[in-house]
Amino acid sequence: MSTRDFIEKDYYAALGVAKDADAAAIKKAYRALARDLHPDKNPDNAAAEAKFKEASEAYGVLSDPQKRTEYDEARRLFGSGGFRPGGAGGGFPSAGGYPSGGAGQPFDLGDLFGAAGQGGAGTRAGGGGLGDLFGGLFGGGAAPGGTRSRQQAASGPARGQDVETEATLAFDEAVLGVTVPLRMQSPGSCPTCHGSGAKPGTAPHTCPVCNGAGVTSRSQGAFAFSEPCRECRGSGSVVDDPCATCKGSGITDQVRTITVRIPAGVKDGQRIRLAGKGAPGRRGGPAGDLFVVVHVTGSELFGRSGDDLTLDVPITFAEAALGTTLTVPTLEGTVSLKVPAGTSGGRTFRVRGRGVQGKSRAGDLLVTVSIAVPAALSPEARTAVEALAAQLDEDPRPAVTAAVRAGGGA
Repeated sequence: MSTRDFIEKDYYAALGVAKDADAAAIKKAYRALARDLHPDKNPDNAAAEAKFKEASEAYGVLSDPQKRTEYDEARRLFGSGGFRPGGAGGGFPSAGGYPSGGAGQPFDLGDLFGAAGQGGAGTRAGGGGLGDLFGGLFGGGAAPGGTRSRQQAASGPARGQDVETEATLAFDEAVLGVTVPLRMQSPGSCPTCHGSGAKPGTAPHTCPVCNGAGVTSRSQGAFAFSEPCRECRGSGSVVDDPCATCKGSGITDQVRTITVRIPAGVKDGQRIRLAGKGAPGRRGGPAGDLFVVVHVTGSELFGRSGDDLTLDVPITFAEAALGTTLTVPTLEGTVSLKVPAGTSGGRTFRVRGRGVQGKSRAGDLLVTVSIAVPAALSPEARTAVEALAAQLDEDPRPAVTAAVRAGGGA
């Protein structure tokens, strides 16, 4: 991407968020766009694929605090339309406070960024100018002393892109952990040329225009400007005979399946980071990270409260009155639970260690009992219940009865 392209792209508009949006709003907007525009959901839809890539590029910058700061600074300096790097007729005002090289001295655009970075918030003080400002936005690292050569920025190792995907788990899989295969489509090294961009049997050579630096300088009046080399498009090397598979880019969109271990205890909506499982790096750079957004389906039996599991168990009146021993399920086998005589409906019993495995300890299983009342009674059962009612003369609601006798009220 050229400097001009970078400055003129509005990443906030690409995600549909305000310029002061916080990290949560940016993530939410990106996830919504990614779900709607993902190539798996829109096969053979070039427009959707282009918007998906645009949104991913925008999120890659705005989700990183340092990259976002540098992007905002670049837009503030050059994004207002008064000046574009390399643009015609877009000179500085004669007395506008911008740094100048003086009479007869060419002014390099990199000097302006170097001056802007001196002690500025969110910038690298004493940085190496334009290369340092924009290089950090695309995965390059800083050399010792806060500077790095243009050739390193153009042709050095580049970290692979981060990739985000989604996985839907059953309730017990989320609680106990599971290994799942994930099928993803993401950029990767071309399998034909192995990322070189050159036809098998050939190799790229150093660009003769920029001598491998990836950038060129040109003068316009009193100013000198640096911009990505047009011959090699900033890569520092030229491919004479491009690979037919990737058209010389060294990268193709690939569908791959990887096996991922989801740890025990994940929650619905949780985002899991798997280091080094994202898109492969370029020119020997490290792979990006894979982020898995987990969706958990509900359970017919169990609920979840933090690291505790909940379970509702109906019991009969006889079991509640006389006491009983219940056998209840867990996610790993069964347990026996003693219900004492005289248990009332709504009472909760705790079975320790049979919940969700947390960081330091496992949660508990909380069993709440309720009294099951038959919807219909046989004549014999009705007779037995009526006889029992006659024997049970204890008032179960004395406070209510007292209020009724007093004529209502507290």
